Amino acid sequence: MMTLNMETKSTSHQVARGAMPDAESFNRMYLIKNVSKLRATYQIRLLAFKAVDKRMQLVLRVPAVCEFDDSLNSLIKKCGKSVVRENY
Repeated sequence: MMTLNMETKSTSHQVARGAMPDAESFNRMYLIKNVSKLRATYQIRLLAFKAVDKRMQLVLRVPAVCEFDDSLNSLIKKCGKSVVRENY
């Protein structure tokens, strides 16, 4: 099993930051973005880590014209089948 190194980040008031998917169904988490370009943001990295850790799949629902930044493509390669793209 692959492991990812994630640093725990806190807000200015020392409250741990977290991320929630837009929807969850069985062993899938869905994150829906309506953007033309998508990067590996903290939210996406955290949800990808959660998907790998819990043996789930993070589904990134994006428009067909959405371009993935190199940082996101690199993250997807590291996570294998735990992070997938779904066009709408």
